[in-house]
Amino acid sequence: MKGIILAGGFGTRLHPMTQVLSKQLLPVYDKPLIYYPISTLMLAGIKEILIITTPQDIYNYQNLLGNGENLGLKIFYEIQNQPNGLAEAFIIGEQFIGTDDVCLALGDNIFYGNQLQSILTDAREKVTKEGKAIILGYNVPDPERFGIAEINELGDVISLEEKPNKPKSNFAVVGLYFYPRCVVNKAKQVNPSERGELEITTLNQIYLNENRLSMKRFGRGIAWLDTGTTEALYEASNFIRSVQNLTKQKIACLEEIALNLNLINVKSLNSYLKSKGKSDYFNYLRKITKSYQN
Repeated sequence: MKGIILAGGFGTRLHPMTQVLSKQLLPVYDKPLIYYPISTLMLAGIKEILIITTPQDIYNYQNLLGNGENLGLKIFYEIQNQPNGLAEAFIIGEQFIGTDDVCLALGDNIFYGNQLQSILTDAREKVTKEGKAIILGYNVPDPERFGIAEINELGDVISLEEKPNKPKSNFAVVGLYFYPRCVVNKAKQVNPSERGELEITTLNQIYLNENRLSMKRFGRGIAWLDTGTTEALYEASNFIRSVQNLTKQKIACLEEIALNLNLINVKSLNSYLKSKGKSDYFNYLRKITKSYQN
């Protein structure tokens, strides 16, 4: 399975901060926002990632992440000239996807929790074994603000609603989607909505109509943070800071995740760290490598 991170758009709700810088390059406490969806894909066992961004931001991402070699990944880049909808990511990434299944992660969603890796692994395996599309659901107190999925006892989706006045469930569809390899052809069937975008809800509805759409639910203990507004970005930073200070472990520390997943080794990480400064982030990694050597 391959992964796509959609990091385009204009970030207008965060102006003036995002007038000259991509939203996903803004800091969430001690690291760029883009680190969090990358870490999610890594925990799902994905090693090839395509980042889709704007013409003016692509070079910043390349300077930040390179080709992913230092993380044991392969990172590629493509441009989305206009924010034409989430489903366009699969059309842009057609050559990258090839004949593989694919996971789409929105660049401004953060997930955290002890059971996160097992949920992601289960979703990936279900796509591979059953050929179904898998959406992720989060129980929210105000479902009228979200896209909502109604599911049966087996986890199969019965209906999809966008910001309904009378929601049929409390499960919001979050910004993380797993699809079988046929998704490119399905995305090409999506017609632009009234606002001129290729909507991910329409794509999901195609799978629903074929009885090939299921939901994996995030339970208690999993945090979902959408950083689309200034207030939400601030709250996310406070959350990350609080958890890291309590646990003494960093969230979405890509190099540490790569080390734990055996994508890189201590020797290569130490070599990489020689060219890095003495920030809290890199000093944390230096302590990690020492613990592996002891």
